[in-house]
Amino acid sequence: MSYSAEHKQKVRNTIVESARVLFNRHGFEGVTIDKVMEFAGLTRGGFYNHFKNKDELYSEAVSSFLMGRGAQWRAEAGVDPVSPNPEMARRMVKSYLSSEHLGNLDDQCPMIALPSDVARSRPEVQLSYQKLLEAMVSLFEGGLAQESDCARQQALSLAALCVGGMVLARTLPDSSLAKEVQAAARVSADEIIQNK
Repeated sequence: MSYSAEHKQKVRNTIVESARVLFNRHGFEGVTIDKVMEFAGLTRGGFYNHFKNKDELYSEAVSSFLMGRGAQWRAEAGVDPVSPNPEMARRMVKSYLSSEHLGNLDDQCPMIALPSDVARSRPEVQLSYQKLLEAMVSLFEGGLAQESDCARQQALSLAALCVGGMVLARTLPDSSLAKEVQAAARVSADEIIQNK
């Protein structure tokens, strides 16, 4: 029986989204193809109709965030990448450094959930991760460029504060210290935006 291209794409998207969630929860080493396919409600044999191996899936799972859950997150935060401005940058910082984002492991940005795994991954996974960072920096830069001569440097600093602050907060067992780290990153990010 032959499936339509639309059905194949839907199945592929289900596999990628299932993998993205599981990689966020357990990291690359903690996830098997069997676990991904079970979570997706599919059989292992179907995996190889879509991907050569787990590394290829990992790369696509990281890439998928930008236009998948990441797009939903931006919309919920009121971030419009088409019309960047300082207010959009503030909204992005506020949402990225929020308690909701920190607490939602399944939907976290891969830059928070997977940095150590990505550092040890194949080049194609690292490139997918880099593209996420470049998209974030581009959004910040677009929001600051109209009013700053050093928008690129400020955008890179904002991205480092957002990602680094959340990575650090996520690793702390003391939730009050984690909240302090989040708050400090947010205050510093807001200062960068205000001093543009």
